[in-house]
Amino acid sequence: MVLLSVRDGDTARSIRDIGVLMTELLIEKLGSKGDGIASHNGQDVFVPFSVPGERVEGDIEDGRIAKPRILEPVALRVKAPCSHFKTCGGCATQHIDPAFLADWKRNLVRTALAQHGLETELRDTITSPPQSRRRAVFTGKRTKASAFLGFHARGTAQIIPITHCTLLHPDISEGFDGLKALVQIAASRKSEIRIAATASIGGLDVSVDNALPLTPQIQAHVVKITHDHGLSRVFWNGEIVLEREPAQHRFGEALVTPPNGSFLQATKEGEIALVDTVMSIVGQAKSVADLFSGCGTFSLPLAKIAEVAAFESDREMLAALDKGWRVATGLKKVTTAPRDLFRNPMRPDELNPFDAVVIDPPRAGAKAQTEQLAASEVKTIAFVSCNPATFARDARVLVDGGYTLDWVQTVDQFLWSEHCELVAQFTRN
Repeated sequence: MVLLSVRDGDTARSIRDIGVLMTELLIEKLGSKGDGIASHNGQDVFVPFSVPGERVEGDIEDGRIAKPRILEPVALRVKAPCSHFKTCGGCATQHIDPAFLADWKRNLVRTALAQHGLETELRDTITSPPQSRRRAVFTGKRTKASAFLGFHARGTAQIIPITHCTLLHPDISEGFDGLKALVQIAASRKSEIRIAATASIGGLDVSVDNALPLTPQIQAHVVKITHDHGLSRVFWNGEIVLEREPAQHRFGEALVTPPNGSFLQATKEGEIALVDTVMSIVGQAKSVADLFSGCGTFSLPLAKIAEVAAFESDREMLAALDKGWRVATGLKKVTTAPRDLFRNPMRPDELNPFDAVVIDPPRAGAKAQTEQLAASEVKTIAFVSCNPATFARDARVLVDGGYTLDWVQTVDQFLWSEHCELVAQFTRN
């Protein structure tokens, strides 16, 4: 048991036992959620805000040291750039050297592949910089005199007010006053609202949910706030109130206005990395099927070089893609078809006419569609994923079907978190 120092009036004294047992541990590695991992009595102990190689001590409870004391910091430890770190639940690893984190993200992919008996070339991680996250979801709360935006503290319902964020694109940070003004009219004193903001060409694209009903008085306030703060458009409990400017995004040569709540890559830098990698895989293909196309993140840039058939279950997103293509110039033909690729995956006979396939499923992966791809004769597949675990599962299906996993490019759009994305090249001889 370690010596504990306490104060007794003006005199410091040391005692051996006041009923608290502290355990000293060595952090051996960084876990998949960003916590340090140590071993104690043959069991893993998770230690937040620690770094591999450090010695820490603290109380172990349910396999975790919630409030560790760092005894021996290592060179990999850096000063966290955000004053909200450790209280805000948004970031887990701001205290660790960026180069180490890039390797850690790549190793998350390596570990996932190894669990399915796969290995391949893993290219160096492409990391989005700070102040690049172009979409965020805040909790808003009204106070007696004003309002605040915040994120929930890690593992709790407590809201941490945010005055700035090192992750967010400046357009969002500079729009805090407008967002707070919306919170003041959207929330009661006892309620919390959800307010999503996305940086677009036309200004902040804002969606307010769990808000008070939209009365004529509130609507008038929303219109004024939208104009005063240069917002592009505002949705209120799912219904559009005002579109001052189209909330457009550029995909290749096309400008697209996504429907409210549509998926969008987290950073423009990450999107460019993903698109460039997919383009390099597709190469000189003349016809491409884009599965889970969304609003055209890949379809529209690919249309510069190839005819594209886009498949997506959300009809509104397909309509936005189609409109963007029709207004753009210099693009090859793009066709769209609504299709639930989970319940009704593309069959081999439908896939075989294409020179290449791009597939970008949600986090759950695309097991049913991958099984059909594995039975097809498509020569080249560009597989985009935001979940290494489900990607590795689906990659095993493709490899067992005769494809070669040539390489994987890790892309980190979620700096200082455990999330990462990737693009993989599969080819068939």
